[in-house]
Amino acid sequence: QVQLVESGGALVQPGGSLRLSCVTSGGIFSVAQMGWYRQAPGKERELVAVISNGEITTYDESVKGRFTISRDSANNAVYLQMDSLEPGDTAVYYCNTAPPYRTNGDDYWGQGTQVTVSA
Repeated sequence: QVQLVESGGALVQPGGSLRLSCVTSGGIFSVAQMGWYRQAPGKERELVAVISNGEITTYDESVKGRFTISRDSANNAVYLQMDSLEPGDTAVYYCNTAPPYRTNGDDYWGQGTQVTVSA
């Protein structure tokens, strides 16, 4: 059974840093590229960073140069280092395969982790 468990979100001041973690189970980590998504209040969920099995990374323009995605194959984990945080980064952050893992015809998501950037 696939599970995605995100953690590390917090309230942080503008300019601050956070490191998000995602532990996966169910066998998806080794066969898929992984991504971090975020959903801000009233907005659609968006993909902000992707890392392939070969550790090739891509980023949305809004986070390029500030966020760094990485993966740990020994622990089936994906991380997102977020620096120079801005209020516009406030959102619930989710990890998933890219594109999202589907089960029974629907996208599967974990519970996410809340990041709030505010003074």
